[in-house]
Amino acid sequence: MSEAAQGDAAAAHVTAAHVLAALARLGRDGLTLRPVSDTDGPALTALIGAAYDEYACGPLDPTGFDDDLASPASSAAERGRDWWVVTERGTLVASAALGGPHADGAGRPVREIHRLYLAPAVRGIGLATALVTGIADAARASGAVALEAWSDTRLVDAHTRYLALGFRLSGASRELNDPACTFELHFTLTLDRGATGSGATG
Repeated sequence: MSEAAQGDAAAAHVTAAHVLAALARLGRDGLTLRPVSDTDGPALTALIGAAYDEYACGPLDPTGFDDDLASPASSAAERGRDWWVVTERGTLVASAALGGPHADGAGRPVREIHRLYLAPAVRGIGLATALVTGIADAARASGAVALEAWSDTRLVDAHTRYLALGFRLSGASRELNDPACTFELHFTLTLDRGATGSGATG
C-alpha cells in the first residue's frame, strides 16, 4: 500500500471511530455502522428515493446529482468522501457521508456532510444527532474549522435538526438545475477546538 493510501485508510479509520462512538451513545441494540459498498446502491436508492417522495423532492436524477447511487463506494472513493450506512438487523436504515477537506472563502479548511438520510423507522431516536455529532467530531479532528451542509428547501425537518445542533444559515443558496428543480440552502457549523459532541442534545 502506498504512503498516500495508508494515510487515507488511517483517516477513514479515525473518522469511523468518531461516528461509532456517537452511535454507541444511543444505547439501541441492533444498529450497525459500516462503510458503504457498491452493493448498497439499490437499498440507498430506495432510502433516498422514499425521502424524496415523502418531501416532494423527486424525482431522483440518476445521471446527474444522484449518479453516486449506482456505485456508492466507488463514487465516494473518487470524490474523496467517507460514506457510511447504518443497518438494523441487516436492513439499511440510514446513510451519512463526510466530504474531503476544501477551503472556504477565507482559505480555512472546512468539510461538508453529505447524504444524510434516515428511514422513518429510526427517526426520533437520536440517530440523526449521533451521525451528525460523530461526523462533526471527525471533521474537527481533521483540522476543519467548520462543517457545511447543503439542503433542499423542501427538507424542512432536516433544517430543524441542523439548527438544533448548532448549525446556522449562512445566507448562501444554489440551484442544481436538475429534474426536481432543487433549490438548496447552505448551513454551517463552527467547530470549536477541543470540543466534542457538537452541542448535540436530541
